[in-house]
Amino acid sequence: MFTKLIAERLGLREKQVAGTLALLDGGATIPFIARYRKEHTGALDEVQIAAISEQNERLKEIQKRKETITKTITELEKMTPELEQRIADCWDATELEDIYLPYKPKRRTRAQVAREQGLEPLAMLLLRQRGADPEAAARRFVNADVPDTAAALKGAQDIIAEMVSEDERSRQTVRGCFRRTAVITSKVVKAKADTEEAAKFSDYFDWSEPLKRCSSHRLLAMRRGEAEGILRVSITVDDEEMVERLQQKWKTHPQTPPVREGGSCARIIDEAVADGYKRLLCPSIENEFAAASKERADEEAIRVFAENLRQLLLGAPLGQKRVMGIDPGFRTGCKVVCLDAQGNLLHHEAIFPHPPVRKPAEAAEAVAEMIRKYKVEAIAIGNGTASRETKGFIEMVVEQTGARDARPSLFVVSEDGASVYSASKVAREEFPDEDVTVRGAVSIGRRLMDPLAELVKIDPKSIGVGQYQHDVDQGKLKKSLDQTVESCVNSVGVNLNTASVHLLTYVSGLGPALAKNIVDYRRDNGAFTSRAQLKKVPRLGAAAFEQCAGFLRISGAKNPLDNSAVHPERYALVEQMAKDQGCTVADLIADKERRARVDINRYVSAEVGVPTLTDIMKELEKPGRDPRTAIEAFEFDSRVASIDDLVEGMELPGIVTNITNFGAFVDIGVHQDGLVHISQLANKYVSHPTDVVKLHQHVRVRITEVDRRRNRISLSMRGLN
Repeated sequence: MFTKLIAERLGLREKQVAGTLALLDGGATIPFIARYRKEHTGALDEVQIAAISEQNERLKEIQKRKETITKTITELEKMTPELEQRIADCWDATELEDIYLPYKPKRRTRAQVAREQGLEPLAMLLLRQRGADPEAAARRFVNADVPDTAAALKGAQDIIAEMVSEDERSRQTVRGCFRRTAVITSKVVKAKADTEEAAKFSDYFDWSEPLKRCSSHRLLAMRRGEAEGILRVSITVDDEEMVERLQQKWKTHPQTPPVREGGSCARIIDEAVADGYKRLLCPSIENEFAAASKERADEEAIRVFAENLRQLLLGAPLGQKRVMGIDPGFRTGCKVVCLDAQGNLLHHEAIFPHPPVRKPAEAAEAVAEMIRKYKVEAIAIGNGTASRETKGFIEMVVEQTGARDARPSLFVVSEDGASVYSASKVAREEFPDEDVTVRGAVSIGRRLMDPLAELVKIDPKSIGVGQYQHDVDQGKLKKSLDQTVESCVNSVGVNLNTASVHLLTYVSGLGPALAKNIVDYRRDNGAFTSRAQLKKVPRLGAAAFEQCAGFLRISGAKNPLDNSAVHPERYALVEQMAKDQGCTVADLIADKERRARVDINRYVSAEVGVPTLTDIMKELEKPGRDPRTAIEAFEFDSRVASIDDLVEGMELPGIVTNITNFGAFVDIGVHQDGLVHISQLANKYVSHPTDVVKLHQHVRVRITEVDRRRNRISLSMRGLN
């Protein structure tokens, strides 16, 4: 229905949009369409497919609104063929509401009261400028409800004022002025200016800038201050100029001569227009722009959050290694867990290497024994309180234990969200007999092994890579983040025999119920040996199998394609390729020269085109390849441990912890992230920080300013990376 409109709005071919909508309407997921239905979409990517889906939903909402509006106006017996056609042709939500406004049921207004008093003819008489003496004309309308001519003229002005506010051209005129010249201003509420809560909004105590240049983070900061009762925020234009323009328009009726300037009629119309603008029209358009600017800021903040989340989820995994996870601490000690290569908890205990308990000898002995007993290959240390001290202690213990080539590697891991996970229902189901400290340490260890598999268990808003996430539209935020998680999970692929219920939930075509059924089947029947076995899982029908099978991997399966991204629907095609080369599928995968001899054009058919065949050949080159990069160890500068150790001009290594529109936050090991403003990211102009840095990237920074009172650190990367 909306194919042509969507194609025009997104600059796509109608055939691409039609194919995509048909698949979406049939229940296909965005990752499945992007990966396995390229012939139907013209090889659109996930972003384009999501945009088509979003536009389709918006147009459906507008269609529903049009039906409601048409029904309402028809019931009022005010529908005309011209009006009905205008509504039918309109696909802009704002324009549609402008058309509807004069007919929209509203509370009892001053204009409605005046109409009930029979004053509408007087208002029209004044607007059409018939008669030079308004007072004389008004006398005819004096009655029991209208005591005198002044009341009659006032009622007529109320009607004109409402007409001004509901007139489409007037609204477009004011809207255009707001679009070009609106200024957003924030002022501190004097009673709150000296409070501790207000300090974080001090930059906006007396702030003003053009609305069209106001960045997402500044607008959301002002709106948060307003919501907390600390700031007053307004959006304004030049009212005097706007009133003059509207008065000129409303003093001239197309079917009558212009009214004499300075006459009584002109004065009455001018007053009514000014009242209509200030009391009704301007507040309405200001609210509209406040909502629209907030929506744009939300979209930008959500986009940045989603991109940060994507980078975090696709962080480098260590892989299946035996890991020690440590949640560091001072007073309560360090909680240590040992995990096997599949992430199962083998052992846990607390050690106290730091003050106030301070038992370093006992702690060192315990760590050395755990490393030996559980054959620990890597150690993950949380980056919270006592992280630097714990890392130094563990390095000393590792240095003293065993041969150099057998020493476990050390990694510092972000703790963001670990406490949220440890108290969650998911964690309680995984470890019903362990306390929150053990669960938190397990999460830290597992994050090192596979960040994606562990972080999907945590509400993305608790991971710490967004900004103003609690201020944006929560429905849109959840939808965007869920799509991001789904995209990441499916782009990497999931091990069918080790994945948790939570990870399987995000696989294309599954969801919580089917994910649980898969895990239950695996528990009762043992590990899956082929993708075809999925069809035996209760309630997992043909449609769900089609959607999920290509994203699930079975390591060591009899059919090597079961551990690849090749979809089962194309197994026969790959087998034919192998047969044509006189070998098995396994031989084709192992032999580069044989693959080079395959002419994919021979296998093009009505269902399978060159894009799919190209993907298949790439997958045969390296089946089940992980798109994520290899993990790298990192060391903070030993000279600094707190903000007091920082000196302007000092150059230090750091890790990017968060990315915003205005720059990147970097952990330099002093328990307070520093900010690299966008202007300090490189020696060249940077349009957005993500063009230069990625989340968890290792960088070098220079200290440019240390504000110890506000605990702020300013950094620069110019000339260093």
